[in-house]
Amino acid sequence: MSQSTLSATAQGSQKHLFTIVVLGASGDLAKKKTFPALFGLFKNKYLDRNTRILGYSRTKMDRPQFEHHISQFIKLKTDEDRALLSSFLKLCSYYDGQYDQGKDFEQLERAIVEAEQASGADARLYYMALPPSVFIPVARNLKQHNYRKDKLIRLIVEKPFGMDLESSRELAKDLGELFTEEEIYRIDHYLGKEMVKNLMILRFANVIFGSVWNRQCIDNIQITFKEKIGTQGRGGYFDEFGIIRDVMQNHLLQILTLVAMEPPVSLGAEDVRDEKVKVLRFIPPITKEDIITGQYTASEDGKEPGYLEDKTVPKGSKTPTYAAAALYINNDRWSGVPFVLKCGKALDQQKTEIRVQFKDVTSNLMTNLARNEIVIRVQPNEAVYVKMMNKEPGLGMKTIISDLDLSYASRFENVAIPEAYESLILDALNGDHSNFVRDDELDAAWKVCTPILKTIDRGEIEPIPYKFGSRGPVGVTEFVAKHGYTRSKQAYVWPQHSEAGKDAVGQEQRSK
Repeated sequence: MSQSTLSATAQGSQKHLFTIVVLGASGDLAKKKTFPALFGLFKNKYLDRNTRILGYSRTKMDRPQFEHHISQFIKLKTDEDRALLSSFLKLCSYYDGQYDQGKDFEQLERAIVEAEQASGADARLYYMALPPSVFIPVARNLKQHNYRKDKLIRLIVEKPFGMDLESSRELAKDLGELFTEEEIYRIDHYLGKEMVKNLMILRFANVIFGSVWNRQCIDNIQITFKEKIGTQGRGGYFDEFGIIRDVMQNHLLQILTLVAMEPPVSLGAEDVRDEKVKVLRFIPPITKEDIITGQYTASEDGKEPGYLEDKTVPKGSKTPTYAAAALYINNDRWSGVPFVLKCGKALDQQKTEIRVQFKDVTSNLMTNLARNEIVIRVQPNEAVYVKMMNKEPGLGMKTIISDLDLSYASRFENVAIPEAYESLILDALNGDHSNFVRDDELDAAWKVCTPILKTIDRGEIEPIPYKFGSRGPVGVTEFVAKHGYTRSKQAYVWPQHSEAGKDAVGQEQRSK
């Protein structure tokens, strides 16, 4: 579907005119993700041209400073884009105030009312681009000073949603006393990525996939998240959470539920989320035997510092920057199939992918056969490809690994894939909860991860050092093999359909 078609669809489904309030407007998240996403929606006519956007945070900024702050990460490709940015900025305003002072929220309320009178808005979207330490003080002030019963209210809350099961439940309880579950949108931006949204279509709209999506045919599934960057001077913040809380407990478990869920009764938000929760409830907590952790050290050439060299990181920290864990879903469809989740920082490449490896062929007719695989590349270079055996062209009967390849860059050349935050903010405006995390889903996910997190927090698991820019800690290959993954001895190169494909060739060769 083209951008123009998406825009028309969005306009048709949006029934309310919102005033959007971005709390934490001076922060990194707001300038790098929230405001660029709002501009993207405005540019492509997802937002009504009367929409007013108010920024609020503790930092004092004058108008020029605010405009520079929120526009510095907005990509402008044409003169038309620059003109649109000028129009967009006219809809934005900024107010500073404390997060725990009611009088400041009263001032914000006066600004919201003024914006509503100018635009005719009948709804409010509060976007909390905030650290979790101020979630509840801000939510309480919003409820006391900025909640109107005659307005439709929606509240977007950014992760992390707590530190463990207990703190998550406490956060859910406190938020639940202020806003209804229908009003709360817990945002995990991975659920807005194109290939993650595509998972249900791939699974439930294709007989060729649906009929083999079970333990009788599949041997193991890997879900991998790799970043080339380290903590970049923000190690002190990262050290509070670690890679499991930062990535595995939310992003990777969310993807796992979509890969593993049963067909929902409908595509309605609650039916979809019901099935995701059922998957999580079938997963026992991660054990020490089923996890390996690592922590990056300086790069081989010494140009990139190690994690512990970051002055903001506590001395001697054992917080993992890499983790690989094997999870099992104890239901009829998946019993005995390992789901290996891998995530890490400061690695050799940037990618997120799902790799479904099928069982060996039980045949004596041919030898040197590699296992079939379905690979769903979430980012970068979005693609779906099926690795299969084929006869090498010629007079002989030699088998080679080939593929059925759907690379988005070559197949959908004239279609722009929207950013995840654009997609999710639009979902919130349209009242679609499908791609947001429900409270019981969050609870079930923390039950899987909290016991091993407490073990790590007590220092009982020593992270294995690995070089910045490497593939990860020693032992990961053996760990993955122990849980079923078989590496093919045959060479395979992903076809170079485009410039994106050329980049992906080396990634496939290194992905095992």
